[in-house]
Amino acid sequence: MVEKINNISFKTVPTEWDVYFDMALTMLDEIMKNNEQGKSTAMIVPVGPTAQYPILAKLVNQLGVSLKNVWFFNMDEYLITPEKPIDPNDPMSFHKRMNDEFYSRVREDLIMPPEQRLFPKPGKEAEYDALIEKLGGIDLCLGGLGINGHVAFNEPPEPGVKVSADEFASLGTRVLAISRETMTINAYGYQRGDLRGMPAWCITVGMKQIISARRIYIALNRDWQHGIVKHVLFDEMTSAIPASLLRKNGNVTFCAYESLANGLL
Repeated sequence: MVEKINNISFKTVPTEWDVYFDMALTMLDEIMKNNEQGKSTAMIVPVGPTAQYPILAKLVNQLGVSLKNVWFFNMDEYLITPEKPIDPNDPMSFHKRMNDEFYSRVREDLIMPPEQRLFPKPGKEAEYDALIEKLGGIDLCLGGLGINGHVAFNEPPEPGVKVSADEFASLGTRVLAISRETMTINAYGYQRGDLRGMPAWCITVGMKQIISARRIYIALNRDWQHGIVKHVLFDEMTSAIPASLLRKNGNVTFCAYESLANGLL
């Protein structure tokens, strides 16, 4: 079932696994369509969720779909300090999770070269944004939804800090501190509650790059997202709820499983 709500297509599928399957099919469809037209594919991709990647890898291998002309721009990465990325072999590293859950699973004759598996880096934020522009922009941006409404690590402004919706929507790739809300929910989800073991800094692709994508797909795969998504869908567009600004795009799909969506529509 698909309903249109405030310029967002809200899609409901039966189970959590179906969200990952639908996400994988969406990625595969974009790649195959562009391959057939002899065009490159540029995607902004998340770590969170990641269960779509083994599904996509299996489909790519079975169907023999080449990724040689595909560019993956990861949304974000943890930092130990504002200048120092997390060790790429750390279990929490997004580099490691992409390698473990996708790149290492795709046949060598099909996988894109390492220079097309990209992550933002401190000190090279402008280069990241410039490369996206050089490639003609992003065909498809995929992501999840944070408990405070963030997309990638685009955290809302701190209380008392005024940033207009248009100003926030124009922000590019940058380093910033991770909010306490995000640290807490991520510690619960990935660190068995070890809040003290969570990185306090991150680098994230900008809202400008996300909103400028030709197509946006947001996967809703956690029960607690019910609380924030109703504000994303029905409240006014505001920097206090970053994902509400996705309405500016006009080609946005949210995909949720039935029990999460219950009571929203």
